Amino acid sequence: MDTSGIGRRIAYWRDRRGFTQTDFGQLMGQTKRWVQDVEGGKRQQDPRLSVLVRAAEVLRVPLEQLLTDTPSDSPAASAPPTGALGIIDALYRPALDAELPAPTVLQRRLAYCCEAFQACHYGTLARELPALIAGAGQAVHNAPAGAQSDAQALLSRVYQLVTSYLHKYGEATAIPAALAADRAIAAAERSGNPVQVGAAARRVAKSLVHQQRPQTAMEFAIAAARRLGSELAEQGPLGLSTLGMLYLSAALAASSQARTTARVRAATDLVSEAGEIADRQGADLNEDWTMFGPTNVGLHRVDVLLRFEDGWSALEAANELSSEALGRMTRERQAGHHVALARASLMTRRKGDAAKELLEAERLAPEEVRGRRDTVNLVKDIVGATPDPGGELRALAGRCGLRA
Repeated sequence: MDTSGIGRRIAYWRDRRGFTQTDFGQLMGQTKRWVQDVEGGKRQQDPRLSVLVRAAEVLRVPLEQLLTDTPSDSPAASAPPTGALGIIDALYRPALDAELPAPTVLQRRLAYCCEAFQACHYGTLARELPALIAGAGQAVHNAPAGAQSDAQALLSRVYQLVTSYLHKYGEATAIPAALAADRAIAAAERSGNPVQVGAAARRVAKSLVHQQRPQTAMEFAIAAARRLGSELAEQGPLGLSTLGMLYLSAALAASSQARTTARVRAATDLVSEAGEIADRQGADLNEDWTMFGPTNVGLHRVDVLLRFEDGWSALEAANELSSEALGRMTRERQAGHHVALARASLMTRRKGDAAKELLEAERLAPEEVRGRRDTVNLVKDIVGATPDPGGELRALAGRCGLRA
């Protein structure tokens, strides 16, 4: 067996998992010196295959990732969660025979669902969105010429919410999310409403990221911001919030690529652009359910640094945020921030802090932690990086369906 490069790969994956050499040695039943020798290429006859199999289990990577530098095939996406299936089916179901509620009823239902999203009540959305999709589609079909713009704007907003919900489940729902995003921007363009066009463009950009097209996503979001900028700025806080979120979406897309000096600069500049718009707006506002303002810009700055795998800088940026302002954010944003801090803490080998942040995220929004595959995987990583997980962390893993 060719053992050249194995030590280097073990060191790489050990660091990615947040393990010190001592941590990894304990999990392997070996000493820190043994790990140093393996990673330094001094034990060419060891690791044996059985040791490599154990190392792959500890590092949670396929064995071939330790044997070769050639990336292994990505695992197949897990099936969409049960709650999402009815929503996905509704995207393909004709709306012509659906109930036609009054426009005011549809608006109230949409507002209720937006509130549920911001509270991380995803089970509520699973129940409510199929009927809302059908009702909004039927409303467009039956609207007279003079009411088409409003009906199309509402339909776009429904599809935007569907897209955001489906994005919560990553690769498993990426295809229907892209479909919903395309329908959202088509309806927004037909409405002629620049706020809805800008809001829908954000969802398209995120869908492009999920389709592994981050550069295209960044260019798309920037183009939309420049095209709509003047019109949005004329609409006060509502338009400014939409414009600022477009620049933040572009920043997240830029930071979804491999780290280079140019990309870090581009993402930083885009966050700064959004920061200037937030300063013009003057406060954190929930216009069109965005929670845009200086605090949300700060949260995105943390997320951008984290995507570039700069855990220390992400934690420093988080320390600059006001705890009082964070407390006024929606539960969805607060819980997402705690998950981000857990990732940053794991990157910087603060495993105890990572566990505390995840527990706080779960306290705020259980569905945001237990129901999302990427967050469950983070729980798994933190448990695996902790030689002796405490009772609370073990209990969290159990609630996420993991063995700890």
